[in-house]
Amino acid sequence: MLLPLLRRGTGVLALAAAFFACEGEPTTPTASDHPDLATPSVPGTVPPIAFTHADSPVYTGDFADPFVLVADSGYYAYATNRGSSNVPSLWSSDLKTWSPLGDAMPVLPAWAESGRRLTWAPSVMQMAGRYVLLFTARDRQSGRQCIGRAESASPAGPFVDTSSAPFLCQAELGGSIDPTFVRHSTGEIYVLWKNDGNCCGQAVALWSQRLSPDGRLLSGRPAKLLERDQLWEGPLIEAPTMWEESGRWHLLYSANMWDSGLYSTGYAECDTPTGPCRKIGDGPVLQSDGQTAGPGGAETFTDRAGQRWIVYHAWTATLVGYRRGGVRSLHLAAITR
Repeated sequence: MLLPLLRRGTGVLALAAAFFACEGEPTTPTASDHPDLATPSVPGTVPPIAFTHADSPVYTGDFADPFVLVADSGYYAYATNRGSSNVPSLWSSDLKTWSPLGDAMPVLPAWAESGRRLTWAPSVMQMAGRYVLLFTARDRQSGRQCIGRAESASPAGPFVDTSSAPFLCQAELGGSIDPTFVRHSTGEIYVLWKNDGNCCGQAVALWSQRLSPDGRLLSGRPAKLLERDQLWEGPLIEAPTMWEESGRWHLLYSANMWDSGLYSTGYAECDTPTGPCRKIGDGPVLQSDGQTAGPGGAETFTDRAGQRWIVYHAWTATLVGYRRGGVRSLHLAAITR
């Protein structure tokens, strides 16, 4: 089915501060914690994107912030920590039936705190014959969520990070989370992420920075892509994913409270992987309906037949939040416009 591009009323947004902004991290509102209207946007314009949903969910277990990699004649999926697994993983040959593979990164690096269930939002790309995993974990030194980089010879892992410090961390901006890779048609590679300012009463934005060809080093300076400037977004935006098609750079991002039905997915267009970017429309393109709630943490990939998909998580509408017995199950939707 096509999910209609509905616009949510804004009256309920005042309740946002009662929830938690990230995994176990409280929001800390301040006097300046309001939309700053700094991001260019095109209000009222219908985004040139729509979705045809697969029979959802395609995996009913908890599998939050999913990422799908096409490799080895199949599809590998990775997710935020669950139970004792730092990076739970699945495999499928057809995108319909998914089988657990175990923990793709069973050992966290020396710089990261273990046993805290704070390993989030993985992203994987093949580079120079190796598979590179970006992930979020708690940095021992700064006490912030930061981005790490691990490698493996196999997409199934185990991924290993031997470094003594995070790969990327804006500790002064609250930390850095939700990394994802972007590859330009020219071969250039970029990383996108969010600074985790909502952990500590600071402003939140989405960022991009170019990587070296082997993905081992950051190149140049980070570029700010988007800031929070629409009422439906609540106190934060996060989880960026970007792709190039028909001469456009398309950007999806999540906004509002992850453990509520307010969590939704927005859309923007960018001139390049480092911006400038413009939000299209004045509301989300993917949001709660009668069956699912809080769709977000989206990533995109192209299947072996050339179809572009988004993969995302969502609660069952009647079971929103872990305290109510809910799970963030795995969903797929084909991008149809």
